[in-house]
Amino acid sequence: MKPPRPLEIIGGGLAGLGLALGLARAGLPVTLHDAGRYPRHRVCGEFITSLDLATVTTLGLADFLADAAPARHVTWFRHDRALCRQTLPTPALRLSRHALDLRLVHAARAAGAAIQENSRLPLTPVPGRILAAGRRPATTSPWVGLKLHVRDLAPRDELELHFGHRAYVGITRVENGASNVCGLFPRSALAAAAPLDHALRAVGLAPLADRVAAAIPVPDSACAVAGLNYGAAAPPTDPAALNLGDYLGLIPPYTGHGMTIALQSAARALPHLARWSRHPSMPWPEIVATVRQDLATHFTPRLHRARRLHTFLLHPSAQASLALAARCRLLPWNLLYRLLH
Repeated sequence: MKPPRPLEIIGGGLAGLGLALGLARAGLPVTLHDAGRYPRHRVCGEFITSLDLATVTTLGLADFLADAAPARHVTWFRHDRALCRQTLPTPALRLSRHALDLRLVHAARAAGAAIQENSRLPLTPVPGRILAAGRRPATTSPWVGLKLHVRDLAPRDELELHFGHRAYVGITRVENGASNVCGLFPRSALAAAAPLDHALRAVGLAPLADRVAAAIPVPDSACAVAGLNYGAAAPPTDPAALNLGDYLGLIPPYTGHGMTIALQSAARALPHLARWSRHPSMPWPEIVATVRQDLATHFTPRLHRARRLHTFLLHPSAQASLALAARCRLLPWNLLYRLLH
């Protein structure tokens, strides 16, 4: 028998790491290239919703998520006024990317994957190459993401979602007593290199800014990302281009579903890629077409619904309507949750 063909992953986020781990544990040669070094903080809500058992089993994630604290409730706020408290149909898992990435890197290396840090390769599609290099930057994007870990931030619920003027911010209690404060802001409202509490004041969230300013920042946890494109990604024209995770499509962060989609896309691609690696006669474009169809069927409707609601949630008049509907108990939370997850 011929040896299995090697696979190459560009991008070491959750999609890339999860796939590298799964392939290595299957005994297949895989190299992952990441432009940075581990561990590091990333702009991320750091809670995982609706992660299915099939994904956990396929990628072998159970041990890495065993100590993730569950969150069963989320309170929605508008300018510091509580709109409603939602009970999640299934508990979300709270764990920082700093911790989860490092666990996956160690496990992938132990399983035999080659993890190349500080390694940049061109995003050129070739057989055996998977593009999981995070979001596709959009130079005209109006959005900036900011994130900071703080200690001694008194929580108002297990998960908090605060709406400001064309902005929203989530607060999640993660491990070691830290809270993750992560928000999406309009670029026009921010001065260059503005700290997070200044950004919060700029979008009308002064009480939240006071809470953050009074807390103790975790060193090296502040980070930012720009060029966030929540529109539909143009389908790849190259038949060899296989995209996963955020490079496949970016879901708005209010859903809390970005980490889940990254892992799910890796799990769904894994058996197809393993088959290609083990069968030298199988053409790469055939595998790419199969994976693309699988991912489109599973994710495209969800991404489309999330983007439409995202536009609604950021509009001030829509937020006022949302607040009124919440006070009147007219919001179908469970239905919205199922549509977005």
